[in-house]
Amino acid sequence: MSQHNQRPLTVACPQCRKKVAWSESNPYRPFCSERCKLIDLGAWADESHRIAGEPALDESNIDEWLARAERGDER
Repeated sequence: MSQHNQRPLTVACPQCRKKVAWSESNPYRPFCSERCKLIDLGAWADESHRIAGEPALDESNIDEWLARAERGDER
């Protein structure tokens, strides 16, 4: 079966759940529109969306940590 005869892959927009074809003709994929893409981006920017894991390293004490490492302090 040639690629031209196959139905395009359809996915749910991560924001509104509307079914959308996953194709090069959709510049916003996997989103259905620029609006949904921007809403999702905003959620990442205000930290509503997060990836679970270890908290980020607090770099405010980095100079102190480097000085301890150079002295060989274990604490």
